[in-house]
Amino acid sequence: MKIAVAGTGYVGLSIATLLSQKNEVVALDVIPEKVEMINKRISPIRDEKIEEFFASKDLNLKASLDYKEAFEGAEFVVISTPTNYNDVKNSFDTSTVEDIIQKVISMNIQTTMVVKSTIPVGFIKSIREKYNIDNIIFSPEFLREGKALYDNLYPSRIIVGEKSERAEKFAKLLKECALKDDITVKFMDPTEAEAVKLFANTYLALRVAYFNELDTYAEIKGLNTKDIIEGVGLDPRIGNHYNNPSFGYGGYCLPKDTKQLLANFENVPQNLIRAIVRANKTRKRHITEMIMRRDPEVVGIYRLTMKKDSDNFRASAIQGIIERLKEEDVKIIIYEPTLKEETFANCRVENDFNKFSEESDVILANRLESELNAVKDKVYTRDLYSRDD
Repeated sequence: MKIAVAGTGYVGLSIATLLSQKNEVVALDVIPEKVEMINKRISPIRDEKIEEFFASKDLNLKASLDYKEAFEGAEFVVISTPTNYNDVKNSFDTSTVEDIIQKVISMNIQTTMVVKSTIPVGFIKSIREKYNIDNIIFSPEFLREGKALYDNLYPSRIIVGEKSERAEKFAKLLKECALKDDITVKFMDPTEAEAVKLFANTYLALRVAYFNELDTYAEIKGLNTKDIIEGVGLDPRIGNHYNNPSFGYGGYCLPKDTKQLLANFENVPQNLIRAIVRANKTRKRHITEMIMRRDPEVVGIYRLTMKKDSDNFRASAIQGIIERLKEEDVKIIIYEPTLKEETFANCRVENDFNKFSEESDVILANRLESELNAVKDKVYTRDLYSRDD
């Protein structure tokens, strides 16, 4: 079977890699360098499993800049283009998704579009009405940055937003290419599936915010955060997972998904969803205040990325703290080996770790790494477990 995948970020490239084990897959992107890298079996993103599969598997995968080449003859067109949140419009910018939909419609081909991009609740229904089509469904993804292919090989669940034969066929494709044996599959209407995605990510943001506020309380009161967290986690209904304090939630999904869900709550009574969004801002303000109590002249930012072994720092929590520190007229230097630029956010980038650590009075580290051990007296972190979650 031929399958097209539009967009080669974490979602698209992991899906393309997964399905190309047993199907012909053409991945579409607009960046020539990414297309060239994929065709040379060089992953344009940091993902251990994708890199492993590119090196060791015989994948029927081709990347292209030509949407007609990609879509022609494809039984499914998977749409996994970015949908950033527009704070002015209070909604996801779904223009890239609609662009792919319009291209498919213009070709007048027999195919089923499967949206994997995160979209507002009610998007599929509105698209069907707007373009008078019914060959489009939604299937949310639940992937971790840097472990996207692993999470497709061993999915926690597969959800497809339609109760139909074609939905069952798409779910079967995902299951056949996965390595996990017993996979829960659930079919539902598209609007409910859209809500599942946003509510799931907002719950994760809630959990991050909860343990961060617990940590804020303990820090201000001079209490042992770790003892409190582990004592709370002994309740099996809470558990000792996803409980490591941080500078706030960030990354591809949680900031924008929580804002979108809040926007979808318009005219619906709520307090909690708004509080989750506000809590993340409060946490960043608290971290900034704790840094300023040390009266530093130079603050070093150790990594812009949210997670270890990641090359993504889009919407990372540390960026909000950088902006707040700049308002305090503190000199800021940044250590981020993945950056080639000499500046970021008008701050100097210093990728010689020794120079960086010598110049910094305080070093902010959202997550600890071994090279910080030599300068731990300068390090400010809330990381208790040296893990990403």
